[in-house]
Amino acid sequence: MDATRSRALPMSRLLEHRALAALHNRNFRLLWLGTLISMAGSMMRQTALLWQVSLLVPADQKALALGGVGLARFVPVIVCSLFAGLAADAFDRRRVMLVTNGALCLLSATLAVLTLSGQATLGSVYVLAALTAAFGTFDNPARNALFPSLVPREALSNAISLNSILFQTASVSGPLLGGLLIATHGVGIVYACDAASFVVLLGSLWAIRQAPTTGGTTRAKLELRSIVDGFRFVFGRPLIRSSMLLDFFATFFASSTTLLPIFAQDVLRVGAHGYGLLSSATAVGAVLTSLAMAALIERIEQRGRVLVVAVVVYGVVTAAFGVSPWLWLSFVCLMLAGAADTVSTVLRNVLRQLETPDDLRGRMTSVNMMFFMGGPQLGEVEAGLVAQSFGPAAAVVSGGLGCVVAALWIAERTPALRSYRRPGVA
Repeated sequence: MDATRSRALPMSRLLEHRALAALHNRNFRLLWLGTLISMAGSMMRQTALLWQVSLLVPADQKALALGGVGLARFVPVIVCSLFAGLAADAFDRRRVMLVTNGALCLLSATLAVLTLSGQATLGSVYVLAALTAAFGTFDNPARNALFPSLVPREALSNAISLNSILFQTASVSGPLLGGLLIATHGVGIVYACDAASFVVLLGSLWAIRQAPTTGGTTRAKLELRSIVDGFRFVFGRPLIRSSMLLDFFATFFASSTTLLPIFAQDVLRVGAHGYGLLSSATAVGAVLTSLAMAALIERIEQRGRVLVVAVVVYGVVTAAFGVSPWLWLSFVCLMLAGAADTVSTVLRNVLRQLETPDDLRGRMTSVNMMFFMGGPQLGEVEAGLVAQSFGPAAAVVSGGLGCVVAALWIAERTPALRSYRRPGVA
Protein backbone atom coordinates (compact mmCIF):
# COMPACT_ATOMS: atom_id res chain seq x y z
CA MET A 1 0.00 0.00 0.00
CA ASP A 2 2.82 2.41 0.85
CA ALA A 3 4.49 1.66 -2.46
CA THR A 4 1.26 2.35 -4.28
CA ARG A 5 0.87 5.68 -2.51
CA SER A 6 4.43 6.66 -3.31
CA ARG A 7 3.85 5.98 -6.98
CA ALA A 8 0.48 7.78 -7.07
CA LEU A 9 1.67 10.87 -5.20
CA PRO A 10 3.84 12.32 -7.98
CA MET A 11 0.94 12.06 -10.46
CA SER A 12 -1.37 13.77 -7.99
CA ARG A 13 1.13 16.56 -7.48
CA LEU A 14 1.63 16.82 -11.25
CA LEU A 15 -2.08 17.31 -11.87
CA GLU A 16 -2.23 19.94 -9.14
CA HIS A 17 0.47 21.98 -10.87
CA ARG A 18 -0.92 25.33 -11.98
CA ALA A 19 -0.32 24.62 -15.68
CA LEU A 20 -2.19 21.28 -15.48
CA ALA A 21 -4.92 22.12 -12.98
CA ALA A 22 -7.85 21.33 -15.29
CA LEU A 23 -6.58 17.76 -15.82
CA HIS A 24 -7.33 17.05 -12.16
CA ASN A 25 -10.97 16.62 -13.25
CA ARG A 26 -11.58 13.01 -14.38
CA ASN A 27 -14.14 13.81 -17.08
CA PHE A 28 -12.02 16.59 -18.55
CA ARG A 29 -8.96 14.33 -18.49
CA LEU A 30 -10.80 11.54 -20.33
CA LEU A 31 -12.08 13.87 -23.03
CA TRP A 32 -8.71 15.62 -23.34
CA LEU A 33 -6.73 12.40 -23.83
CA GLY A 34 -9.25 10.86 -26.23
CA THR A 35 -9.40 14.05 -28.28
CA LEU A 36 -5.60 14.26 -28.37
CA ILE A 37 -5.31 10.84 -30.02
CA SER A 38 -8.21 11.43 -32.37
CA MET A 39 -6.95 14.87 -33.36
CA ALA A 40 -3.52 13.45 -34.17
CA GLY A 41 -5.23 10.96 -36.47
CA SER A 42 -7.22 13.75 -38.11
CA MET A 43 -4.05 15.74 -38.74
CA MET A 44 -2.53 12.64 -40.34
CA ARG A 45 -5.60 12.36 -42.56
CA GLN A 46 -5.47 16.00 -43.64
CA THR A 47 -1.79 15.68 -44.50
CA ALA A 48 -2.42 12.52 -46.50
CA LEU A 49 -5.46 13.94 -48.30
CA LEU A 50 -3.58 16.95 -49.67
CA TRP A 51 -0.71 14.72 -50.76
CA GLN A 52 -3.08 12.28 -52.43
CA VAL A 53 -4.89 15.06 -54.32
CA SER A 54 -1.56 16.39 -55.61
CA LEU A 55 -0.81 12.94 -57.05
CA LEU A 56 -4.23 12.41 -58.67
CA VAL A 57 -3.91 15.30 -61.15
CA PRO A 58 -1.36 16.46 -63.76
CA ALA A 59 1.44 18.69 -62.48
CA ASP A 60 0.00 21.84 -64.07
CA GLN A 61 -3.32 21.36 -62.24
CA LYS A 62 -2.02 20.79 -58.70
CA ALA A 63 -2.74 24.27 -57.37
CA LEU A 64 -6.35 24.29 -58.57
CA ALA A 65 -6.94 20.73 -57.34
CA LEU A 66 -5.58 21.57 -53.88
CA GLY A 67 -7.72 24.71 -53.79
CA GLY A 68 -10.70 22.51 -54.65
CA VAL A 69 -10.24 20.67 -51.35
CA GLY A 70 -10.99 23.91 -49.53
CA LEU A 71 -14.07 24.55 -51.63
CA ALA A 72 -15.35 21.02 -51.00
CA ARG A 73 -15.04 21.60 -47.25
CA PHE A 74 -16.33 25.17 -47.21
CA VAL A 75 -19.88 24.56 -48.44
CA PRO A 76 -20.76 21.95 -45.73
CA VAL A 77 -19.22 24.16 -43.05
CA ILE A 78 -21.41 27.13 -43.95
CA VAL A 79 -24.60 25.10 -44.36
CA CYS A 80 -24.18 22.89 -41.29
CA SER A 81 -22.92 25.65 -39.00
CA LEU A 82 -26.41 27.14 -38.91
CA PHE A 83 -27.69 24.04 -37.11
CA ALA A 84 -24.62 22.56 -35.42
CA GLY A 85 -24.47 25.06 -32.57
CA LEU A 86 -28.18 24.73 -31.92
CA ALA A 87 -27.77 20.95 -31.70
CA ALA A 88 -25.01 21.41 -29.10
CA ASP A 89 -27.26 23.66 -26.99
CA ALA A 90 -30.40 21.54 -27.41
CA PHE A 91 -29.13 17.96 -27.03
CA ASP A 92 -26.77 15.99 -24.81
CA ARG A 93 -23.37 17.19 -26.00
CA ARG A 94 -21.65 13.91 -25.21
CA ARG A 95 -24.15 11.97 -27.30
CA VAL A 96 -23.79 14.42 -30.17
CA MET A 97 -20.05 13.72 -30.09
CA LEU A 98 -20.61 9.96 -30.02
CA VAL A 99 -22.75 10.14 -33.17
CA THR A 100 -20.52 12.55 -35.09
CA ASN A 101 -17.25 10.80 -34.27
CA GLY A 102 -18.77 7.43 -35.10
CA ALA A 103 -19.63 8.80 -38.54
CA LEU A 104 -16.16 10.34 -38.95
CA CYS A 105 -14.64 6.96 -38.12
CA LEU A 106 -16.65 5.31 -40.90
CA LEU A 107 -15.69 8.01 -43.41
CA SER A 108 -11.97 7.56 -42.70
CA ALA A 109 -12.37 3.80 -43.01
CA THR A 110 -14.05 4.33 -46.39
CA LEU A 111 -11.15 6.49 -47.57
CA ALA A 112 -8.74 3.77 -46.46
CA VAL A 113 -10.61 1.03 -48.33
CA LEU A 114 -10.91 3.04 -51.55
CA THR A 115 -7.26 4.06 -51.47
CA LEU A 116 -5.82 0.66 -50.57
CA SER A 117 -7.91 -1.00 -53.29
CA GLY A 118 -6.78 1.55 -55.89
CA GLN A 119 -10.31 2.86 -56.50
CA ALA A 120 -9.89 6.38 -55.10
CA THR A 121 -10.58 9.18 -57.57
CA LEU A 122 -10.38 12.94 -57.23
CA GLY A 123 -14.19 13.10 -57.12
CA SER A 124 -14.49 10.49 -54.37
CA VAL A 125 -11.82 12.23 -52.30
CA TYR A 126 -13.69 15.55 -52.64
CA VAL A 127 -17.00 13.96 -51.65
CA LEU A 128 -15.54 12.26 -48.58
CA ALA A 129 -13.72 15.47 -47.62
CA ALA A 130 -17.05 17.33 -47.83
CA LEU A 131 -18.85 14.73 -45.68
CA THR A 132 -16.03 14.79 -43.14
CA ALA A 133 -16.32 18.58 -42.95
CA ALA A 134 -20.09 18.29 -42.46
CA PHE A 135 -19.88 15.89 -39.51
CA GLY A 136 -16.90 17.77 -38.10
CA THR A 137 -19.01 20.91 -38.14
CA PHE A 138 -21.53 19.26 -35.80
CA ASP A 139 -18.77 17.80 -33.62
CA ASN A 140 -16.90 21.05 -33.03
CA PRO A 141 -19.58 23.07 -31.15
CA ALA A 142 -20.51 20.06 -29.00
CA ARG A 143 -16.87 19.47 -28.04
CA ASN A 144 -16.04 23.14 -27.45
CA ALA A 145 -19.19 23.61 -25.38
CA LEU A 146 -18.66 20.40 -23.39
CA PHE A 147 -15.04 21.06 -22.42
CA PRO A 148 -15.72 24.25 -20.35
CA SER A 149 -18.63 22.59 -18.53
CA LEU A 150 -16.32 19.89 -17.15
CA VAL A 151 -14.18 22.29 -15.09
CA PRO A 152 -14.96 25.07 -12.57
CA ARG A 153 -14.92 28.62 -13.93
CA GLU A 154 -11.63 29.46 -12.19
CA ALA A 155 -9.94 26.67 -14.16
CA LEU A 156 -11.46 27.68 -17.52
CA SER A 157 -8.46 29.66 -18.81
CA ASN A 158 -6.20 26.75 -17.94
CA ALA A 159 -8.54 24.28 -19.68
CA ILE A 160 -8.51 26.40 -22.83
CA SER A 161 -4.70 26.58 -22.75
CA LEU A 162 -4.53 22.80 -22.31
CA ASN A 163 -6.86 22.40 -25.29
CA SER A 164 -4.44 24.51 -27.30
CA ILE A 165 -1.61 22.20 -26.21
CA LEU A 166 -3.77 19.26 -27.28
CA PHE A 167 -4.39 20.69 -30.72
CA GLN A 168 -0.81 21.75 -31.33
CA THR A 169 0.66 18.48 -30.05
CA ALA A 170 -1.61 16.65 -32.48
CA SER A 171 -0.57 19.08 -35.19
CA VAL A 172 3.07 18.13 -34.63
CA SER A 173 2.71 14.38 -34.26
CA GLY A 174 0.02 13.96 -36.93
CA PRO A 175 1.86 15.42 -39.94
CA LEU A 176 5.18 13.88 -38.86
CA LEU A 177 3.67 10.41 -38.58
CA GLY A 178 1.58 11.02 -41.68
CA GLY A 179 4.61 11.99 -43.76
CA LEU A 180 6.55 8.98 -42.49
CA LEU A 181 3.69 6.58 -43.25
CA ILE A 182 3.10 8.10 -46.68
CA ALA A 183 6.77 7.59 -47.54
CA THR A 184 6.94 4.02 -46.20
CA HIS A 185 3.46 2.50 -46.57
CA GLY A 186 1.37 4.87 -48.68
CA VAL A 187 -1.66 7.09 -48.11
CA GLY A 188 -4.18 4.31 -47.41
CA ILE A 189 -2.51 3.25 -44.16
CA VAL A 190 -2.75 6.82 -42.88
CA TYR A 191 -6.52 6.78 -43.33
CA ALA A 192 -6.74 3.43 -41.53
CA CYS A 193 -4.81 4.85 -38.57
CA ASP A 194 -7.16 7.83 -38.45
CA ALA A 195 -10.18 5.51 -38.30
CA ALA A 196 -8.56 3.65 -35.38
CA SER A 197 -7.92 6.93 -33.53
CA PHE A 198 -11.65 7.69 -33.54
CA VAL A 199 -12.28 4.39 -31.75
CA VAL A 200 -10.11 5.65 -28.86
CA LEU A 201 -12.10 8.89 -28.62
CA LEU A 202 -15.41 6.99 -28.68
CA GLY A 203 -14.16 4.90 -25.76
CA SER A 204 -13.25 8.04 -23.81
CA LEU A 205 -16.66 9.58 -24.44
CA TRP A 206 -18.38 6.38 -23.35
CA ALA A 207 -16.40 6.41 -20.08
CA ILE A 208 -17.51 9.95 -19.16
CA ARG A 209 -20.24 9.95 -16.53
CA GLN A 210 -22.42 12.62 -14.96
CA ALA A 211 -21.38 15.28 -17.45
CA PRO A 212 -23.66 18.30 -18.01
CA THR A 213 -25.96 17.50 -20.92
CA THR A 214 -26.56 21.02 -22.31
CA GLY A 215 -25.94 24.63 -21.38
CA GLY A 216 -26.84 25.06 -17.73
CA THR A 217 -30.53 24.85 -16.94
CA THR A 218 -31.68 26.43 -20.21
CA ARG A 219 -32.19 24.04 -23.12
CA ALA A 220 -32.30 25.74 -26.49
CA LYS A 221 -35.46 25.23 -28.52
CA LEU A 222 -35.26 23.68 -31.98
CA GLU A 223 -36.52 26.71 -33.84
CA LEU A 224 -35.22 29.42 -36.14
CA ARG A 225 -35.39 32.00 -33.38
CA SER A 226 -32.76 30.10 -31.38
CA ILE A 227 -30.34 30.29 -34.33
CA VAL A 228 -31.05 34.01 -34.72
CA ASP A 229 -30.38 34.51 -31.00
CA GLY A 230 -26.89 33.08 -31.49
CA PHE A 231 -26.11 35.48 -34.34
CA ARG A 232 -27.59 38.41 -32.45
CA PHE A 233 -25.43 37.63 -29.42
CA VAL A 234 -22.19 37.38 -31.41
CA PHE A 235 -22.65 40.42 -33.63
CA GLY A 236 -23.98 42.52 -30.76
CA ARG A 237 -20.69 42.27 -28.86
CA PRO A 238 -17.74 44.10 -30.46
CA LEU A 239 -15.12 42.07 -28.56
CA ILE A 240 -16.43 38.71 -29.74
CA ARG A 241 -17.19 39.95 -33.24
CA SER A 242 -13.73 41.50 -33.75
CA SER A 243 -11.97 38.38 -32.43
CA MET A 244 -13.83 36.29 -35.01
CA LEU A 245 -13.00 38.74 -37.80
CA LEU A 246 -9.33 38.54 -36.86
CA ASP A 247 -9.56 34.77 -37.05
CA PHE A 248 -11.24 34.84 -40.45
CA PHE A 249 -8.89 37.28 -42.19
CA ALA A 250 -5.75 35.69 -40.71
CA THR A 251 -6.72 32.24 -41.96
CA PHE A 252 -8.16 33.50 -45.26
CA PHE A 253 -5.11 35.46 -46.36
CA ALA A 254 -2.41 33.30 -44.78
CA SER A 255 -3.52 29.81 -45.86
CA SER A 256 -0.05 28.57 -46.83
CA THR A 257 -0.65 25.02 -45.58
CA THR A 258 -2.69 24.00 -48.59
CA LEU A 259 0.27 24.78 -50.88
CA LEU A 260 2.83 22.83 -48.85
CA PRO A 261 2.81 19.85 -51.26
CA ILE A 262 3.85 22.22 -54.07
CA PHE A 263 6.61 23.79 -51.95
CA ALA A 264 7.85 20.35 -50.90
CA GLN A 265 7.72 18.83 -54.40
CA ASP A 266 8.56 21.70 -56.74
CA VAL A 267 10.15 24.59 -54.78
CA LEU A 268 12.26 23.06 -52.01
CA ARG A 269 12.34 19.57 -53.58
CA VAL A 270 12.40 17.69 -50.27
CA GLY A 271 9.92 14.86 -51.00
CA ALA A 272 7.44 13.19 -48.63
CA HIS A 273 9.76 13.25 -45.61
CA GLY A 274 10.36 16.98 -46.03
CA TYR A 275 6.64 17.50 -46.56
CA GLY A 276 5.92 15.83 -43.23
CA LEU A 277 8.54 18.02 -41.58
CA LEU A 278 7.11 21.22 -43.06
CA SER A 279 3.56 20.14 -42.18
CA SER A 280 4.55 19.81 -38.53
CA ALA A 281 6.71 22.95 -38.33
CA THR A 282 3.83 25.27 -37.47
CA ALA A 283 2.77 22.95 -34.67
CA VAL A 284 6.30 22.67 -33.24
CA GLY A 285 6.31 26.39 -32.48
CA ALA A 286 2.70 26.15 -31.35
CA VAL A 287 3.35 23.35 -28.86
CA LEU A 288 6.23 25.20 -27.22
CA THR A 289 4.14 28.35 -27.02
CA SER A 290 1.09 26.47 -25.72
CA LEU A 291 3.13 25.09 -22.83
CA ALA A 292 4.17 28.63 -21.92
CA MET A 293 0.65 30.00 -22.33
CA ALA A 294 -0.80 27.39 -19.97
CA ALA A 295 1.33 28.84 -17.18
CA LEU A 296 1.37 32.51 -18.23
CA ILE A 297 -2.15 33.18 -19.52
CA GLU A 298 -3.29 34.74 -16.22
CA ARG A 299 -0.32 37.14 -16.24
CA ILE A 300 -1.15 38.74 -19.60
CA GLU A 301 -2.92 42.00 -18.80
CA GLN A 302 -3.09 43.85 -22.15
CA ARG A 303 -4.81 40.95 -23.89
CA GLY A 304 -6.30 42.94 -26.76
CA ARG A 305 -3.00 44.50 -27.82
CA VAL A 306 -1.11 41.22 -27.49
CA LEU A 307 -3.77 39.54 -29.63
CA VAL A 308 -3.41 42.07 -32.47
CA VAL A 309 0.41 41.96 -32.36
CA ALA A 310 0.33 38.15 -32.53
CA VAL A 311 -1.81 38.22 -35.70
CA VAL A 312 0.51 40.80 -37.30
CA VAL A 313 3.56 38.64 -36.54
CA TYR A 314 1.73 35.64 -38.00
CA GLY A 315 1.25 37.48 -41.28
CA VAL A 316 4.85 38.72 -41.46
CA VAL A 317 6.47 35.30 -40.95
CA THR A 318 4.01 33.69 -43.36
CA ALA A 319 5.14 36.14 -46.06
CA ALA A 320 8.77 35.32 -45.20
CA PHE A 321 8.04 31.62 -45.70
CA GLY A 322 6.81 32.38 -49.21
CA VAL A 323 10.24 33.66 -50.33
CA SER A 324 12.41 31.20 -48.39
CA PRO A 325 14.72 29.10 -50.64
CA TRP A 326 15.91 26.75 -47.87
CA LEU A 327 14.19 24.01 -45.92
CA TRP A 328 15.59 25.10 -42.56
CA LEU A 329 14.46 28.73 -43.04
CA SER A 330 11.03 27.61 -44.21
CA PHE A 331 10.76 25.43 -41.10
CA VAL A 332 11.70 28.36 -38.82
CA CYS A 333 9.19 30.69 -40.50
CA LEU A 334 6.40 28.16 -40.14
CA MET A 335 7.42 27.46 -36.54
CA LEU A 336 7.22 31.18 -35.70
CA ALA A 337 3.84 31.35 -37.45
CA GLY A 338 2.64 28.53 -35.20
CA ALA A 339 3.88 30.34 -32.09
CA ALA A 340 2.14 33.60 -33.04
CA ASP A 341 -1.05 31.79 -34.01
CA THR A 342 -1.14 29.98 -30.67
CA VAL A 343 -0.91 33.22 -28.69
CA SER A 344 -3.79 34.70 -30.66
CA THR A 345 -5.84 31.48 -30.57
CA VAL A 346 -5.61 31.07 -26.79
CA LEU A 347 -6.46 34.72 -26.16
CA ARG A 348 -9.39 34.63 -28.61
CA ASN A 349 -10.80 31.47 -27.08
CA VAL A 350 -10.46 32.70 -23.50
CA LEU A 351 -12.12 36.00 -24.46
CA ARG A 352 -15.06 34.27 -26.14
CA GLN A 353 -15.61 31.62 -23.47
CA LEU A 354 -15.50 34.14 -20.61
CA GLU A 355 -17.83 36.54 -22.42
CA THR A 356 -20.41 33.88 -23.43
CA PRO A 357 -23.12 32.36 -21.16
CA ASP A 358 -23.01 28.56 -21.04
CA ASP A 359 -26.43 28.14 -22.65
CA LEU A 360 -25.18 30.05 -25.73
CA ARG A 361 -21.74 28.45 -26.07
CA GLY A 362 -22.78 25.96 -28.73
CA ARG A 363 -24.35 28.61 -30.95
CA MET A 364 -21.46 31.02 -30.37
CA THR A 365 -19.07 28.27 -31.44
CA SER A 366 -21.10 27.48 -34.55
CA VAL A 367 -21.04 31.14 -35.63
CA ASN A 368 -17.32 31.19 -34.91
CA MET A 369 -16.89 28.11 -37.10
CA MET A 370 -18.05 30.12 -40.08
CA PHE A 371 -15.04 32.34 -39.44
CA PHE A 372 -12.29 29.97 -38.29
CA MET A 373 -13.27 27.08 -40.59
CA GLY A 374 -14.71 29.12 -43.44
CA GLY A 375 -11.64 31.36 -43.52
CA PRO A 376 -9.11 28.55 -44.15
CA GLN A 377 -11.34 26.79 -46.68
CA LEU A 378 -11.98 29.94 -48.70
CA GLY A 379 -8.33 30.83 -48.20
CA GLU A 380 -7.33 27.53 -49.78
CA VAL A 381 -9.41 28.40 -52.84
CA GLU A 382 -7.87 31.90 -52.98
CA ALA A 383 -4.35 30.53 -52.51
CA GLY A 384 -4.90 27.93 -55.23
CA LEU A 385 -6.18 30.49 -57.74
CA VAL A 386 -3.36 32.97 -57.04
CA ALA A 387 -0.74 30.22 -57.12
CA GLN A 388 -2.10 28.92 -60.42
CA SER A 389 -1.86 32.39 -61.97
CA PHE A 390 1.22 33.90 -60.33
CA GLY A 391 3.04 31.05 -58.60
CA PRO A 392 3.03 29.67 -55.02
CA ALA A 393 5.47 32.27 -53.66
CA ALA A 394 3.25 35.15 -54.80
CA ALA A 395 0.20 33.48 -53.23
CA VAL A 396 1.85 33.07 -49.83
CA VAL A 397 3.57 36.48 -49.72
CA SER A 398 0.46 38.41 -50.76
CA GLY A 399 -1.58 36.43 -48.25
CA GLY A 400 0.78 37.19 -45.38
CA LEU A 401 0.77 40.90 -46.16
CA GLY A 402 -3.02 40.87 -46.52
CA CYS A 403 -3.23 39.34 -43.05
CA VAL A 404 -1.17 42.20 -41.59
CA VAL A 405 -3.32 44.88 -43.23
CA ALA A 406 -6.56 43.20 -42.10
CA ALA A 407 -5.37 42.88 -38.49
CA LEU A 408 -4.37 46.54 -38.26
CA TRP A 409 -7.66 47.62 -39.86
CA ILE A 410 -9.77 45.61 -37.40
CA ALA A 411 -7.77 46.93 -34.44
CA GLU A 412 -8.24 50.51 -35.66
CA ARG A 413 -11.99 50.02 -36.10
CA THR A 414 -12.54 48.32 -32.72
CA PRO A 415 -11.42 50.39 -29.71
CA ALA A 416 -12.89 47.77 -27.35
CA LEU A 417 -10.43 45.21 -28.72
CA ARG A 418 -7.39 47.46 -28.33
CA SER A 419 -8.32 48.30 -24.74
CA TYR A 420 -9.36 44.77 -23.71
CA ARG A 421 -7.56 43.70 -20.54
CA ARG A 422 -7.54 40.63 -18.33
CA PRO A 423 -10.76 40.50 -16.25
CA GLY A 424 -10.15 42.07 -12.86
CA VAL A 425 -7.44 44.45 -14.11
CA ALA A 426 -8.42 48.11 -13.93
